[in-house]
Amino acid sequence: MTDYYHKGVNNINKNIEFSIFTFILVLILVGCSDNDKKVYNTTADIDESTTQNTPVVSRDSSTDSPTNTVITSSTEENILQDSPEYVANNEGELSFQDSETAFEMCVRALTDYFKAVWNGSAIELDTFIDNENLKQYTQKKIQSQNDLYSAFTDSKDEVQNIEVGAWEVEYTDDVDGSFLYLKLPAEIKKTVGSYGEVIEFLVRNVNGKLVIVDWYTGAKDSYDFLVRGENLTIDNPNIWNDSEWVKKLNNKQMEFSGSTR
Repeated sequence: MTDYYHKGVNNINKNIEFSIFTFILVLILVGCSDNDKKVYNTTADIDESTTQNTPVVSRDSSTDSPTNTVITSSTEENILQDSPEYVANNEGELSFQDSETAFEMCVRALTDYFKAVWNGSAIELDTFIDNENLKQYTQKKIQSQNDLYSAFTDSKDEVQNIEVGAWEVEYTDDVDGSFLYLKLPAEIKKTVGSYGEVIEFLVRNVNGKLVIVDWYTGAKDSYDFLVRGENLTIDNPNIWNDSEWVKKLNNKQMEFSGSTR
C-alpha cells in the first residue's frame, strides 16, 4: 500500500514537472514569435512608394551639403516603366524645401540625357520638362550629339553612371511664383575613362510638380556653348516663353546641325 502511494506521488510530480516544462517552452516560443513580429513591423514601416520610384542616392551624412552623389546603372534599367513625378512640397508654391527633390530630378535628367547621347538609350523628357520649346530644343540637342558620338562609340565605351560633387542651390522669389537655381558639377563615367561638365538648371513648381524650365551646359565647345552662346547667366525662368528668342535659337540649331554633317 505504501509503495503504491509513493508511486502515485512520483507520477503526480512528474506530471507537474512536465506541465511546467511545457509552459516554459511555450513562453520561449511566444517570445521568439514576438521578436519576429517586431522585425517585420519595422521593415513594413518603410514607405515603399519612396523606394520604388526614387533613384538610389547616396550622400555623405557627415556634411550639411550633399556631396559625391552617385546614381548607378541599376537605377535606370527600367526608365520608361518607372518615370516618377517630382512633387513639390507644397502644391501651390515653390520653397527652398523643394531643393532636395529638385536635385534628385536634375540628376535623373542628366543620367538619362548622357545615356541617350552616348548609348542611344530612350529618354522620357516629359518627366522633367513641361515647356514645349525647351523640350524640342533638348530633343534636337540629344539627336545631334548622338549622331556625333555614335560614330566612334561602341558597347565597350558607354556611359555607366554619373557622379555629382558638391552642388549649389539658390532660391529666388519672383512674381511668377519663385524658382530654384541649381549648379551641378558632374563626372560622366564611361566604361573606359570619364569626363566632367558643369550643368545649370532652373526649376519651377507647375501645378504641384517640379519641372526644369532651363538647362544649360557652358563647357567650351559644348552644344549649348556653340548654339546658345558662351558664358551665359542662367537666371531667366521664362526665357523659353520668348517666341522671338526661341525662333532665332531654332535657326541656330538648324545651322549647327548642317555644319556637323
